[in-house]
Amino acid sequence: MRPLSIALLVALAASGAALAQAPEQNSMHAVYYVPPYVRAAVNDPARAQDATVDARRKITDVMVFSQVKPGQKVLELIPGSGYFTRVFSGIVGSKGHVYALWPNEYGAEAVDDVAGSDKLAADPHYANVSVLKQPAAQLSVPEQVDVVFTSQNYHDYPDQFMGHVDPVAFDKQVYAALKPGGLFVVIDHVAPAGSGMADTDTLHRIDPEIVKKQVESVGFVFAGESNALRNPKDSHTIKVFDSSIRGHTDQFMFRFRKPG
Repeated sequence: MRPLSIALLVALAASGAALAQAPEQNSMHAVYYVPPYVRAAVNDPARAQDATVDARRKITDVMVFSQVKPGQKVLELIPGSGYFTRVFSGIVGSKGHVYALWPNEYGAEAVDDVAGSDKLAADPHYANVSVLKQPAAQLSVPEQVDVVFTSQNYHDYPDQFMGHVDPVAFDKQVYAALKPGGLFVVIDHVAPAGSGMADTDTLHRIDPEIVKKQVESVGFVFAGESNALRNPKDSHTIKVFDSSIRGHTDQFMFRFRKPG
């Protein structure tokens, strides 16, 4: 009996060690394992200025949840200041690529940010970054990618300034842009439950359930969510740019997978 007991103890210990080192699968809880390539990308001295907001923006949690890996291709929609672009670039490395996509309609109102993306792509440190500029309703990529990522911008596509892009048509284009098994990661500001898209152009928020319904309707499979960016103190009724809540809104983070 003793040899069997020892064997069981060894097996259990090995199993526990494996679990302790495995990436967080139950993404409703805090990340407890961070792959070394994520740590290296986040700690890159080239993004020292970004690091001042990392704790608030939960960059490590976001990257682990997105499951981006070295050598992969990433399509980032509406990259803003390039905050996420720089980290994606570091993770995918020289064998991967990051496509930073600016819809023309959005770019017309964010000229400085578009210029910032162009400058970033011209920097040898970010040689694996390319900037795409195209109509909002005509999303396309030079090659299928492993991950499509959008933070705080899914709600923008159906709005007037973007040309009232049909969200389902948009989701179909995202689906086509992904490789089989690829991931679509959506982060956005939470609107009141049951409000659908009523607040996208006013409060710049969207009901998480309408996003899930729209994305799943084109064939995606829901593959997890994270509460890393949730804020229960947000009433969901204040415009996201209001000084009382800006930078601290309640945000959902969903992951969808293209079957295959």
